[in-house]
Amino acid sequence: MITEIKNNDFQAVEKEKIAVVDFNATWCGPCRMLAPIIEELSEEYDDVEFFACDVDDNGELAMKFGIQSIPAVGIFKEGKLVNMAVGFRPKAAMKSLIDEAK
Repeated sequence: MITEIKNNDFQAVEKEKIAVVDFNATWCGPCRMLAPIIEELSEEYDDVEFFACDVDDNGELAMKFGIQSIPAVGIFKEGKLVNMAVGFRPKAAMKSLIDEAK
């Protein structure tokens, strides 16, 4: 399951041991291509929490993490950014990023 971040509220991400945040926008084609992959991964990982952050609705967070291109997927460990993937990535590449953070 993917939890949507609203009103720049990042507290839920900061509480998780490992969290994946998909920074995206509804108008972004590559973001729409990545969304089903993120959904699949959220069902495969029991020990990782997944979040979606629409950069148009959460501009403060996008600025805080330097998001200039989307999709951008941030991997957070105990609230700290440990890796960032920018652009569409296949499922295997996304799994590797998550596994590296564990």
